[in-house]
Amino acid sequence: MPRILLTDEARSQLDALAKANPAKHQKVLKTLGLMETNLRHPGLNTHAYTALAGTHGEKVFESYVENNTPAAYRIFWFYGAEKGAITVIAITPHP
Repeated sequence: MPRILLTDEARSQLDALAKANPAKHQKVLKTLGLMETNLRHPGLNTHAYTALAGTHGEKVFESYVENNTPAAYRIFWFYGAEKGAITVIAITPHP
């Protein structure tokens, strides 16, 4: 099971979401928990995201918090920063 690390930006986005929209914040927390236990869960719809790169050029992935919802939230992350960890770089609504 990977450990989840948050960049300062991702932590700030998560904190802002907790204040602005507690219901979406809970969905994000549920998704992060699922990511810790099963990154291949079909509900995450995890796939590579080529428009971003990690802090050292790592391949970035996108996991769904919501689907078929206007401005559905996504979590962008990469493997690494520490052994056995994934680093979340952004928690944002899909345009």
